[in-house]
Amino acid sequence: MGTFANIRRLHHAAHVLARHDALVPREYLASMPLSLRVVRCLLGTRERDDKTMSPGVRLAIALESLGPAYVKLGQVLATRPDLIGADVAHALESLQDRLPPFPTDVAKAAVETALGKPLSEMFASFDEPVAAASIAQVHEAQTTDEEPRRVAVKVLRPGIEVQFACDLSAFAFAARMAERFSAEARRLRFVAVVDTLAVSVAMELDLRMEGAAASELAENMRDDEDFRVPTIDWTRTASRVLTTEWIDGVPIRDPAALQAAGHDPKRIATIVVQSFLTQALRDGFFHADMHQGNLFMDGDGHLVAVDFGIMGRLDPAMRRFLAETLGGFLARDYRRVAEVHYGAGFVPRAHPIEIFAQALRAIGEPIFGRTARDVSMANLLQQLFDTTWRFDMPLQPQLVLLQKTMVVVEGVARSLDPDFDIWETSRPIVETWMIQQVGPEARLREVGDGVNALGRLARDLPQLLRNAEIVSTMLADGGMRLHPDTVRQIADAQVQRTRHVRVAIWIAAAALGVLAVGLL
Repeated sequence: MGTFANIRRLHHAAHVLARHDALVPREYLASMPLSLRVVRCLLGTRERDDKTMSPGVRLAIALESLGPAYVKLGQVLATRPDLIGADVAHALESLQDRLPPFPTDVAKAAVETALGKPLSEMFASFDEPVAAASIAQVHEAQTTDEEPRRVAVKVLRPGIEVQFACDLSAFAFAARMAERFSAEARRLRFVAVVDTLAVSVAMELDLRMEGAAASELAENMRDDEDFRVPTIDWTRTASRVLTTEWIDGVPIRDPAALQAAGHDPKRIATIVVQSFLTQALRDGFFHADMHQGNLFMDGDGHLVAVDFGIMGRLDPAMRRFLAETLGGFLARDYRRVAEVHYGAGFVPRAHPIEIFAQALRAIGEPIFGRTARDVSMANLLQQLFDTTWRFDMPLQPQLVLLQKTMVVVEGVARSLDPDFDIWETSRPIVETWMIQQVGPEARLREVGDGVNALGRLARDLPQLLRNAEIVSTMLADGGMRLHPDTVRQIADAQVQRTRHVRVAIWIAAAALGVLAVGLL
């Protein structure tokens, strides 16, 4: 798309956001320059909105009204609390990726075109849609095999590729303009956010990629007794059609129905967390959309996941980084954690390592004072990200998606079991992971890389063994101490940091509105 077309689309989006008081929110008017207040009036902010709505809720409603690409943008932004603030990110988690279904006749024609065969040769029946989202909708069908099978057929919406291409072009233009004029936008990597969205959408628009993700996850988890993935029917799958086995199961969002079917919600909570950690830590490939709507319990007591459009990966180097970071934190060796960050090139060396280690201590010490049941893994990761922001650490998308998914997984587990202890549940997975990643066997595997590996082994082995012993003992004991003043200080610092970043983001967004108004 050309510049004028991009500006026109942004101008329309700016008006919609303004009408929902989501472009220059009233809560931030005191921090806005006079010019942006004028723009707020010119764009027609709707003051009759419910005064109890937060900026995040108003933003979510506005994005839903703008269409599928904006819903996906909101979902990506929900993974960036460092960029938009935790409260806005939480509000965006409620974005409803639901649209009215398109006609079944259109879906049938699309299936025939994609698979190159008459529908009757592939399916004995093809029912009305059971779910419809921004990119695709799902139909229940029955195959024409000698032994007919019930299947779920996912079909892309007609013309969805063109619609996304236009909106993504506008997003990319806006991100480039923001980074050109705003240092904060460059640090927060607006262009990278849009690139992440574009990659995600490109994969979701090719349903063979979703099928491949499901197949890879199934292969990784084939020996895990409590978790399984629906089988892909590759003979009835193409770029615009995905066919999988039909799952007859109880949604885990309904604890009463689970108990009525003979399932133990506490056991399910354990399976959810351990399955996720196994995927992320052992395999480096995890389902990144594990909310209640995508998880079912089948009649054999297996947790079954569906919808593999959003997946996360952790490469070996990132998993090693996580292993050493976790080991250093729990061993209270903050200097070591700092060295790991500097060694990975995550923190510019212009910042003294001693000061960074001191900041890490402010994160780690509060852990040692609370019972394990009260400590959230996801919150600890978020505190780490918040601190590294102060030291100009570039965004690590792999870690952000991991932390975001951990938030969801913890929420799912505690909705099933309010007294859920994520540390005790995670202990066997984490201990195995630590041994594999930073234990003696892992170091010895590096011998093949040369004499340098032997030197690292001799240098680090004593500390690594101590770290592993401390981690194991701590997780087994489940006891950590927290000083209330420390928690309060960190919380106050986080509130101030988030407020400043958020105002900068709203100003950048409003500035794009000014650009759109001025050029039309």
